[in-house]
Amino acid sequence: MTVPVPVPDDALHWRRAVNAGGLLRAFNEAGVLDSADVHVATRLTMQAEESSEAVALAVALAVRALRFGSVCVDLRSVADDLDDGEQPELAWPDPEAWLADLRRSPLLTKHTVLHLEQERLLYLDRYWREEEQVCADLVAARPLPPPVDEAVLADGLDRVFHRPGSEEQRQAVRIALSQWITVLTGGPGTGKTTTIAGLLALVAEQAERAGARQPRIALAAPTGKAAARLQEAVRAEIGHLGGPDRARLAGLQAVTLHRLLGARMDSSTRFKHHRGNRLPHDLIVVDETSMVSLTMMARLLEALRPDTRLILVGDPDQLASVEAGAVLADLVEGLGARTDGQIAELTTAHRFGAQIGLLAGAIRDGDADRVLELLAGGGEHVEFVCTDAPTERLREILVPHALQVRAAAAAGDVPRAFAAVEAHRLLCAHRDGTVGIRQWNRQVERWLSEHTGESLWSDWYLGRPVLVTANDYGLGLYNGDMGVTVFADGALRVAIAGAEKVQDFATSRLADVETMHAMTIHKSQGSQADEVTVLLPSEDSRLLTRELFYTAVTRAKSKVRVVGTEAEVRAALARRVVRATGLRQRLRDS
Repeated sequence: MTVPVPVPDDALHWRRAVNAGGLLRAFNEAGVLDSADVHVATRLTMQAEESSEAVALAVALAVRALRFGSVCVDLRSVADDLDDGEQPELAWPDPEAWLADLRRSPLLTKHTVLHLEQERLLYLDRYWREEEQVCADLVAARPLPPPVDEAVLADGLDRVFHRPGSEEQRQAVRIALSQWITVLTGGPGTGKTTTIAGLLALVAEQAERAGARQPRIALAAPTGKAAARLQEAVRAEIGHLGGPDRARLAGLQAVTLHRLLGARMDSSTRFKHHRGNRLPHDLIVVDETSMVSLTMMARLLEALRPDTRLILVGDPDQLASVEAGAVLADLVEGLGARTDGQIAELTTAHRFGAQIGLLAGAIRDGDADRVLELLAGGGEHVEFVCTDAPTERLREILVPHALQVRAAAAAGDVPRAFAAVEAHRLLCAHRDGTVGIRQWNRQVERWLSEHTGESLWSDWYLGRPVLVTANDYGLGLYNGDMGVTVFADGALRVAIAGAEKVQDFATSRLADVETMHAMTIHKSQGSQADEVTVLLPSEDSRLLTRELFYTAVTRAKSKVRVVGTEAEVRAALARRVVRATGLRQRLRDS
């Protein structure tokens, strides 16, 4: 549930639509709609000569839904979804009359700006088309996959998955080899990367034994940081394989989805590869699929050849994309209801730090008592700082890590500086406020200034960790790339670790970066750190959800520290992220 915030009386406030009237005005003043929602609805209804206030409200709510991650609005439930019991009572249209007005509206009957599905879901045209396309591409008839040499596969499975408890990985590989598109899911430490490395080795072996050329393989992820982590993890797993398997997979590089599809300077949603210019790869692995928006999934699927094997990897319990859609969760529920078995699920945790897995599982299940029990129990891998005044405890944690980064940066030791940055991460739900990243990044800088005596006035300083926040195709930088400011050649330089290599830049060349002593939980997706400190927001924060808490906890490799109160923990577990989409139902019905 998203809590509306009443718009201030100031007519110049950015959220107020000063020219709105009727229902649009009432819902704007109540904080349900922002000015942008109202302006789009007003323009579309004027162009279509639509006079119904109820239709205008529906359009505005469809626009609003996109801002909150939904691809449509459920008109039969939206009033209940937005009613938190504290806002002034609003004159919601009667659902049946509302839907009747929409069915008659020229916005649906003539201009097809809107689409109504299942007698409840209202879409803007672009997102309706993308959802239709994703469903059609996922269930489209394809040629039969290449035949599998069962004897070779049996030997390969014994060779690659020889560790105890590998049966799930073996079964996942068999599923993936039997079809063109597979969704591989699993929580933290369940062996998703191990499975992928083994699958790639066995696919390459099958081709070699059949006398075919080696398959063209692509590894991709939504962000630069996720791509770098995917490459690092896959290479580490390949390193555990035997010599022939390592040779077959030599030189694999992970890239962002934007780079894979061929980013265009003139568009952020269209690419060089598309239905008329398909990707050349035989097998594509996409990691962190929970972060992939509906639009990006549509662009990826339309660029695939019919005989390209696609493996979508992720954890459906994590936060969904910051853009519209909940694609991975929709695929798991929609395809999982079909009989063609496109889902391969890993459930057994293998990773060191099993307490983290237990905590993550309890969060996923919404078991508040069990979560608090695990937090209170502490231990080597879990710590609970139960307080609403964490400043001194956070100082004890954050300053030593920041000084380690600075020491490595002063020595010009880039690998050690990166390792120090990856040793610990402070995660916050918000950007602003007393528990936001801006506050805590600045606080760490103040503490560092006390230790070093350096001024706080400069944006750039030795040991400043940074996060790239926008794609820069000219510099070869991508949203999510991580860097650190080091001393090299007598000056401050910024070393940035992308998916393919570490690059070096003068500070003056970088614009779209932010300090990363603390980062948002959303931005942390696709990355991990040895130790993670999670700073929970207040219990009335609309961002405090079970999915947010789960995502934060599962960023930790060896230790997670939760800072907050029991009430905040319970509030997080009680609130779910609900995104309105129709994709899962489309997949079930197809």
